[in-house]
Amino acid sequence: MQRALFAMVLLLAARGVVAAEPLLDERNVNAQAVISALRPEASGSIGETRGIRRNDASPGNTGMVATAQPSIALLITFSTNSSTLTPRARSALDKVADALRSQQLSDYRFRIEGHADPRGSSDANMKLSAERAASVVRYLSRVDGIAPDRLVAIGKGSQELAKPDEPAAPENRRVTIVRLGE
Repeated sequence: MQRALFAMVLLLAARGVVAAEPLLDERNVNAQAVISALRPEASGSIGETRGIRRNDASPGNTGMVATAQPSIALLITFSTNSSTLTPRARSALDKVADALRSQQLSDYRFRIEGHADPRGSSDANMKLSAERAASVVRYLSRVDGIAPDRLVAIGKGSQELAKPDEPAAPENRRVTIVRLGE
């Protein structure tokens, strides 16, 4: 099982994809799953590596670097070509907020990364993914009371597909939460 998972991580990493972060559908989000993925103890343990990203390869460099920051990918839904959160997405984000307020995570800051599928222009996807990340940050801070200075929104466009062989897959339209420093 671990060998198959490792092989999948390497295959996706070779394609320039973030591979090993947990992927939760918004219907299955719960505070404990978010805490488990983002807690301080999560970084550095075997089997808990959160991702491998392609780096600009130079001669002698494999192009792969492990990411040290614990993260979790969420399938958060939005209306088509919109940054408006659906009711199901808002419910999932309420559970994320419970986790961010927990004792294990309350001292940390987080980067909210919006991702898009490759349909549409690169510029449009970058803008849409940034708007979606900002929408999540606004919801978490305004509705759920998470301090806005703990959250940073960034759009990733369609640069890091979870399923590169399936451009329209919902997994490519996701939000990733990355734990930063205190």
